[in-house]
Amino acid sequence: MKTIDRADFTAVNPYFDSPQSIGYNVTISAPHMHIHAMQMLKDTLINAKRCLDVGSGTGYLTLAFAKMMKNKDAVSYGIEHIPELCKSSIENISKHHKEWLDSGKVVIYEGDGRLGLEKHAPFDCIHVGAAADKLPKSLCD
Repeated sequence: MKTIDRADFTAVNPYFDSPQSIGYNVTISAPHMHIHAMQMLKDTLINAKRCLDVGSGTGYLTLAFAKMMKNKDAVSYGIEHIPELCKSSIENISKHHKEWLDSGKVVIYEGDGRLGLEKHAPFDCIHVGAAADKLPKSLCD
């Protein structure tokens, strides 16, 4: 996380340890929540080839996951259902980490994350940053 400037991903209070609005009635999570997610997934991420970040929002955590993955063929996929956030997440990542997009190590998709991302499945780990009433069966499948 030290290699990724949150100011590239949110203009409003990027260094506060609290969620910040990114528009569309959505927030970027507080840094301590990103740390928690990364700590929970670190042992899997290090050797993972494919990671899926559901509700990828700004692209911040999708990029952070990619940076943790040490496999030379590793890819961190983000899926977000709000088209404007998909576009801005690519712009955010491109500010100082464009090489991750250009190399295909980070890929952002627009779509319903509850359905997973079948064309790249199976995944070694899945992070769900979006709220859901129940665990979506198709995502687990």
